[in-house]
Amino acid sequence: MIFFPGLILIFIIAIPLAFLNRGKIFFKQQRSGLNGKVFYAYKFRTMNDEVDASGNLLPDEARLTLTGKFIRKTSLDELPQILNVIKGDMSLVGPRPLLPEYLPYYTSIQRQRHTVKPGITGLAQINGRNVTTWEKRLEYDIQYVKTVSFRLDLTILLKTIKKVLRSEGVSAQGSVTMPRFSDYIEAKRK
Repeated sequence: MIFFPGLILIFIIAIPLAFLNRGKIFFKQQRSGLNGKVFYAYKFRTMNDEVDASGNLLPDEARLTLTGKFIRKTSLDELPQILNVIKGDMSLVGPRPLLPEYLPYYTSIQRQRHTVKPGITGLAQINGRNVTTWEKRLEYDIQYVKTVSFRLDLTILLKTIKKVLRSEGVSAQGSVTMPRFSDYIEAKRK
């Protein structure tokens, strides 16, 4: 089975995470996939659930654990998405699945990203990943949709390995996560 080594690696990583995160190994979040259908995408948990005095979650930077930094830097946090591929919600290659709350913000052209299954990696990930702009990232998604082929998928997979080994483009400037698309669009409208 093609995914067997990945499943073994998931198990190996899950054991220490179970201890470090008080039994919370996975993070699941709704994402929009093929035709905008919402599904749960799985990742390894890299942040704790610490809150301020009012009960609000602390900023991402304050909740990212030391182990979480390593897991993100090596992109191992994405590994559980192999389960999404097995379930049929995702593919190995395609536009990254984004939050369903972003759906109303896409232009008609950007909505084309939902005509293929989302992927664990994609054209945007090998061309800047989280350090590129939202416009450029979505342009890469549309370029992928318009030129999808086995050869392109193979090229993206090979370049992804290179990017992961070099830990390139993991975090956006000044942030441990990519800024929210909805916040980005709202700020542009002001």
